[in-house]
Amino acid sequence: MRSDAVTKGMQQAPHRSLFHALGLTEEEMNRPLVGIVSSYNEIVPGHMNLDKIVEAVKTGVAMAGGTPIVFPAIAVCDGIAMGHIGMKYSLVTRDLIADSTEAMAMAHQFDALVMVPNCDKNVPGLLMAAARVNIPTVFVSGGPMLAGRVKGEKRSLSSMFEAVGSYAAGTMTEEDVKEFENKVCPTCGSCSGMYTANSMNCLTEVLGMGLGGNGTIPAVYSDRIRLAKKAGMQVMEMLKKNIRPRDIMTEKAFMNALTVDMALGCSTNSMLHLPAIAHEAGVELNVDIANEVSARTPNLCHLAPAGPTYMEDLNEAGGVYAVMNELSKKDLLNLDCLTVTGKTVGENIASCVNKNPKVIRPVENPYSETGGIAILKGNLAPDSGVVKRSAVAPEMLVHEGPARVFDCEEDAIDAIKGGRIVAGDVVVIRYEGPKGGPGMREMLNPTSAIAGMGLGSSVALITDGRFSGASRGASIGHVSPEAAVGGPIALVEEGDLIKINIPENRLDVEITEEEMERRRAKWQPREPKVTTGYLARYASMVTSGNRGAILEIN
Repeated sequence: MRSDAVTKGMQQAPHRSLFHALGLTEEEMNRPLVGIVSSYNEIVPGHMNLDKIVEAVKTGVAMAGGTPIVFPAIAVCDGIAMGHIGMKYSLVTRDLIADSTEAMAMAHQFDALVMVPNCDKNVPGLLMAAARVNIPTVFVSGGPMLAGRVKGEKRSLSSMFEAVGSYAAGTMTEEDVKEFENKVCPTCGSCSGMYTANSMNCLTEVLGMGLGGNGTIPAVYSDRIRLAKKAGMQVMEMLKKNIRPRDIMTEKAFMNALTVDMALGCSTNSMLHLPAIAHEAGVELNVDIANEVSARTPNLCHLAPAGPTYMEDLNEAGGVYAVMNELSKKDLLNLDCLTVTGKTVGENIASCVNKNPKVIRPVENPYSETGGIAILKGNLAPDSGVVKRSAVAPEMLVHEGPARVFDCEEDAIDAIKGGRIVAGDVVVIRYEGPKGGPGMREMLNPTSAIAGMGLGSSVALITDGRFSGASRGASIGHVSPEAAVGGPIALVEEGDLIKINIPENRLDVEITEEEMERRRAKWQPREPKVTTGYLARYASMVTSGNRGAILEIN
């Protein structure tokens, strides 16, 4: 056992004295030491229930003969961080989480780990750590929030942000906004649509790193407590069989994740996180392959913000395994991949049927024959841009319009809410990429303002930043190379004609190559927005969005 390095032999007597200081008995020290990585805190709604999940995991580990020991991981609430400097600190926590978890796991020589995450960067950060440390590990998330109810209709956080835009447009009263404010987020849990947190919790299940139901069982259901106990017991089985994350997170498993991503219509942030997780697992995952996967994968789900269904509905319809079962009918999945259950994907999903074809479309009757996410390229995005195709109005799949150029998110929001953006415009927000932000802020405020102002089916938004999973419309993010390194998005001028063709995966600005070169020769790098602290270090090491914004030593 790895923990023998801190519990066995005369040389380890000092180590054992410290375990005695923790109140551990010799019997506990003689059992496998299982680290429980708790993301519990009192600021993120998706994490306020994790103390109960952690206690259930500890019970499961102890029942199966292990010694559970809890240590923490941080998490940022993207909703609370949205629209101000706090959003610069969201994506960057993914690497802090991975690094700190690696440090704790290695320093204390745990034999196995149970990761208890729930929200946006917390899930991929812990998946990165799991791949890096590579000891038996299972994930159990805190689960999704129940949908809110406003005037008899289900609602979620994206509705709340759009309500603010509607108020600015004069189509909603202050009393209406107040009702949304009090009702759209009714329980603890990760926000109730197919936003980034739920996308990544579902994809954890697909990768084989979480038990069935990990992505969809609501946070407030007792099923979630039972799942946590089973996760604690299952990690002990993995330890006995020496099943490790890199045995599970193989190239085939990542192809499964991309495929289900397309079928579910996950957040575009998955195109940042899957390559980063794969990188830690020693798998090269180029986002360019996403269009190839999308071309053969039907889109089966339209959960909020793409449609009127929510995570609780997906759970009742059979969950992620039911979606995977539908896809298996077209031989779209690698069914022989190993999972944390000790069984293969095929064995796990064999009996999981689609219980509601209105929530999970049968594979013979999809929303579209192609997947929910598209990678765009062109002279405006030579490396790539990303759009959640399933959340784009049909009339905006092909669009041409004049560029309305802004060098930060705040200026764009002022223009949108001030009525200076009109139907047909293409809003360009730049210098918000991984280096330029720094931190690659999400743009939920401007996309929600556009929707709330009634422009969701007539105005596009393009950025080298990224979008919340709650964003909808013709919102194209991750444009690479980013403006801060002189990418073409830095060279766009007010009034340039932008051409978007999502079916053909194109994103172009209508200027000649000669004109592009003339502008490039004049372009000068901007002074860094942040020169001290973690953000400055991050900016100096981070790569572009198309590479998953991974960190590299220069």
